[in-house]
Amino acid sequence: MTKIAYINARLIDPASGLDETGALLTDENLIVDFGPRLAADILPEDVMTIDCKGMCLTPGLVDMRAQLGEPGFEHKETISSGSQSAAAGGITSLACLPNTDPPIDSVALVGFIERRAREAAMVNIYPYAAITQGMRGDEITEMGLLSAAGAIAFTDGLKAVGNPKVMSRALSYAKSFDLLLVQHPEDPTLAEGGVMNSGEISTRLGLGGISNVAEVILLERDIRLLEMTGGRYHAGHISTALSVNVIRRAKERGLNITCDTAPFYFALNELAVGDYRTFARLSPPLRSEADRQAIVEGLKDGIIDAIASDHTPHDEDSKRQPFAQASPGAVGFETLLAVSLELYHNKAMSLPDLLKTLTASPAEILGLNAGHLKSGAPADIIIFDPDAPWQVKADDFISKSKNSPFDERPVQGRVARTVVGGVPVYISPSLGEKG
Repeated sequence: MTKIAYINARLIDPASGLDETGALLTDENLIVDFGPRLAADILPEDVMTIDCKGMCLTPGLVDMRAQLGEPGFEHKETISSGSQSAAAGGITSLACLPNTDPPIDSVALVGFIERRAREAAMVNIYPYAAITQGMRGDEITEMGLLSAAGAIAFTDGLKAVGNPKVMSRALSYAKSFDLLLVQHPEDPTLAEGGVMNSGEISTRLGLGGISNVAEVILLERDIRLLEMTGGRYHAGHISTALSVNVIRRAKERGLNITCDTAPFYFALNELAVGDYRTFARLSPPLRSEADRQAIVEGLKDGIIDAIASDHTPHDEDSKRQPFAQASPGAVGFETLLAVSLELYHNKAMSLPDLLKTLTASPAEILGLNAGHLKSGAPADIIIFDPDAPWQVKADDFISKSKNSPFDERPVQGRVARTVVGGVPVYISPSLGEKG
C-alpha cells in the first residue's frame, strides 16, 4: 500500500501561511493533496490512514549547518549515525560542513559524500564545499566545478576567510555562477587565544576572551566587499547584538545577505560556562544576556532568517580537558526543535513564524526543493506535539556524541514521526502510537 493519509492533523505550512486542521495524502514519495477539505470519510479505500490526534504536521526541518565527521572523524559521528540523530530531531534535509579530514575541497570528495549519503543516510544530505583549498584561507577552490558536482554552497566551516583579497576574489568568482558563500564571522586575529566571551566572567575565570567586536568587524568588512562585488552572502551562527544591527542595515540597503543563528545563542548566555563547563565552550562563544535578547529580537523581527542546529559532535576525550584545551562545539540535532519551541512558548514568536526559520527559509537560502507542503513536492514531513514535556538526557541521544549544553534541561515539544520521501525514518517510542 503506497497511499497514506495523515488525518486529524494541525497542518502548518509556513511558506504559504496555512494553519488549519485537516489531512495530508501521500503516494509513494510525493505529497498528493492536503488541506482542511480532506476528510477520512472521502478518502479512497486503498489508503492507509494515520491519526495525528491533533498534533502538528509540518514540512520536515531543514538544517543548514551541521558537521557529520565523515571522512576522518568517524569516532565522533558518521553519516549513518548523524542522519539517525537528525531524523529523531525532525530534520529531513541537512547541509554538512566541509570540516572533514581531508576537507571537502575537491570534486572527488563531494562525490564521496553524496555516495555515502545514498548508501547510509536516512535523511537528505547535501554537502558544502570549502571556499579555499584545504580551508587554509589563501587560494580559492574551483567553485564552478564543485557546484556542478553537487556542492550546495561554499564555506570554510569554523574557519573564517580572514584575508580580504581572498574573500573578494571568492565573492566575484561565486557571483559569476550565482553561488552562495557562507562565512564564519569571526576575525581570526582578534579571536586568537580566546575561548569564551570577553567580559567580567572571562576575567574572573582567568580565560582568554573573544570580544563581540571580533564578529562584527568581519561582518562589516564582508558587507563592504559584497557591495563591491555583488553576489550572495550568508553569515553563519551570529551571536551578538552588533551583528543583528549591521545585518539589518545591510538588508535595508538591498544587499543580498542572509544569516542564521543556533539555539545556543538565544537559549543560553555566558553564565552557562559556570565553573569551566566544557560542554558550554562553543564557537562563536556564548555571549552576554543582552546579546542573547538581541538574537531573540532579531528572529522575531525577521532580520535573522534561519535557525540551524550547528551540530558539532565531539568524543569524550575532546571535551574532558581543561576549558581552554577542550574542543569547541556541541551536538544539536535532537534538541533543535524542542529548544527552538521555547521562542513559541515564551510568546516571542508565533508557531508558523518560528517554523519558517526551521523549514522554508533555510530551504530557500540553499535553493532546495524542501521546507514546504505542496502537491507534487517530496513527502518530507514531521508530526510533533509542541506541548509534550520532557527532559533532555544527553546519554539517550542517538548521536555517537553526547556533548550538549542542554543536558538535563526541561523542554516542551517532541517529534512523534519523521517521514522522508514517504518513508517513516523515525517513530517516537513515547509518541509514536499517537501518530
